[in-house]
Amino acid sequence: MTEVAQPFEIPVFVVVPPRVLLLDVAGPIEVLRKANLEQQAVRFSVTYIGPSATVGSSIGLSVTGVAALPERLPDRALVVIAGSADAPMENNRPWDGQERAAQAGIVAWLKRAIRPGVRLVSICSGALLAAEAGMLDGRECTTHHGCMEDLARLAPTARIRDNRLYVEDGERLTSAGITAGIDLMLYIVAEATGHACALAVARYLVVYLRRAGSDPQLSPWLEGRNHIHPVIHRAQDAVAADPTRDWSVASLAHLSGASPRNLSRLFNEQTGMSVTDFVNRMRVALAREMLAGSRLDMEAVAMRSGFGSARQLRRAWNRLHDSPPSAARPRPALGS
Repeated sequence: MTEVAQPFEIPVFVVVPPRVLLLDVAGPIEVLRKANLEQQAVRFSVTYIGPSATVGSSIGLSVTGVAALPERLPDRALVVIAGSADAPMENNRPWDGQERAAQAGIVAWLKRAIRPGVRLVSICSGALLAAEAGMLDGRECTTHHGCMEDLARLAPTARIRDNRLYVEDGERLTSAGITAGIDLMLYIVAEATGHACALAVARYLVVYLRRAGSDPQLSPWLEGRNHIHPVIHRAQDAVAADPTRDWSVASLAHLSGASPRNLSRLFNEQTGMSVTDFVNRMRVALAREMLAGSRLDMEAVAMRSGFGSARQLRRAWNRLHDSPPSAARPRPALGS
């Protein structure tokens, strides 16, 4: 009898502060819920934690069943700190002593619990709690545009980026305002499970999956994805999952349930590019990752990314980039 492989589990601990901004929790964690349904290789196991079992939220709805802050986090844990609303719906009163004590409890816990091997993710103003705990000192980070001054005050040595959806600096990941938490979690899902799963989750949420927050350019993995046509998405998912395969219009048409002629027409209408252009963009993107992350020579990179030769790779590359493939290699460190 064949033994079924157990999924790789990523324990996720969502810190729920007082006056929690509910979308900071619901948006990113809905990404993880759908990712669990899309694939079986990785499972995100979510626990909601905080200093209080019940807290009020930004929209006046109470959140209950919050577990206590754990004494120790497991290895590979992902800690997500949600933000808070200054003025929840129908409640403009100042912060009371109990709420401030709860915030202080979160800060003290972060100082104790976050260690190497634990990734810390802040959503929106959750970065302020991370900063107060010293988690962002000397790091690149971001937060909601309305919290930039507070972040600079709490983390004076941090390198704050004010024009990014999110920023990753080692084991610290911070996002901008509110819905940017969805972008950050889609990035985390793509990193853990692959681009195809993240794209499927983005489509389910009916959001336009944007690139890494530290890069203003649109990722080639995401270009041509701002549509909701299921036939084209099936073809694109197949290519993204295995760009090196010998994809023909006919094979993709058969897989996606359309005639070759109809697939070509739909591809141009929905994505603004041909099927062949899309396949080559995926292969060039894969080649770029290999050039940046390996020491393979150009011929090996070309073969492993689906091109027949380095010449074919360069030809496809030059249609998309002004600089040559060699420019994608990391620069040697000074003095090396």
